[in-house]
Amino acid sequence: MRILYFGSYDRDYARNRVLIKGLKKNGVEVLECQDGSPGLKKFLNLYKKHKAFKNKYDAMVVGFLGHVIVPLAKVVSRKPVIFDAFVSLYDSNVADRKLVPRHSLKAWYYRFLDRFSMNLADIVLFDTNEHVNYAVEKIGLKKEKVKRVFGGTDDAVFYPREPGKTEVSSNPFTVHFHGSFIPLQGIDCIIKSAKLVEEDGVRFNIVGDGQTYPEIRKLAADLNLKNLNFINRVEYDRLPEHIDKGDICLGIFGKTGKAKRVIPNKVYEYAAMKKAIVTSDTPAVRELFDDRDMVLIRPTPENLASAITGLKNNPALIKSFSENAHRKVKSLASPEVLGKELKNIIQKIL
Repeated sequence: MRILYFGSYDRDYARNRVLIKGLKKNGVEVLECQDGSPGLKKFLNLYKKHKAFKNKYDAMVVGFLGHVIVPLAKVVSRKPVIFDAFVSLYDSNVADRKLVPRHSLKAWYYRFLDRFSMNLADIVLFDTNEHVNYAVEKIGLKKEKVKRVFGGTDDAVFYPREPGKTEVSSNPFTVHFHGSFIPLQGIDCIIKSAKLVEEDGVRFNIVGDGQTYPEIRKLAADLNLKNLNFINRVEYDRLPEHIDKGDICLGIFGKTGKAKRVIPNKVYEYAAMKKAIVTSDTPAVRELFDDRDMVLIRPTPENLASAITGLKNNPALIKSFSENAHRKVKSLASPEVLGKELKNIIQKIL
């Protein structure tokens, strides 16, 4: 089988990296037709580049983030088009991040592009059943054309740096978080929990920046926190260096609708590195993990502080969580497993 990965996708984005690698691990030949030019130029370049691949592949995958590319894909290809939507533009930019008002022209554009691109595609991929249900109920897709393929992570980048090491060894006890500071991550909850455990010998490392970064820095300053380090955003391949310094790692704690529909990339990354995790208890997370794999909480500063101190005082529990989550990701969400699932989805429509 030959698959053409098509679009203006970022090959190094975790989602694209995992699925391309997974397909290859399952004997699929992956061809790539990619262009990252700005504006309309990318469409012309993709149209021209596609000529070299015409009649040389069995199906086309429009890689994430490809909403604007799907119409072009349908024009240039007579083969089935699988659109790895992964997110709704309206849900992400309007409902969750609130970058534009709900009744604005741009909000209308995001809603239109969601519906137009996803209805054009032969198959649409999302990362959780909660997202699948959203696509069916809010976007109006037929359920049979929407498939779930978990997010996963690149196991050549995220793996236990010291195999077998799950004992707490750092002093002080270190809590790691990295993110892009979008609302669903609920970083304010982390900051407030840091204040509650300030006298308990717990240090927080927060890596990254983004939308809510200024207000988060202000909150930390207002609380006069002494146990929290802000670290500038780092390259994807350097994240493991920082994750490895954490005795435990934090997922997301936002209360938006989208927060309930995602399994964060960072949760896959932590689990792949055999780290104990605390994150919000959501329907999406429970599609893959349960109470034996990580600490799942209702997202309040008090609950998070309690979970952190509980783990700090119980190294055996850290060991159990880290091993269980790692085992779960290896067996159900490795690139090889996810590539096999995608290969099977494609084979059924050929």
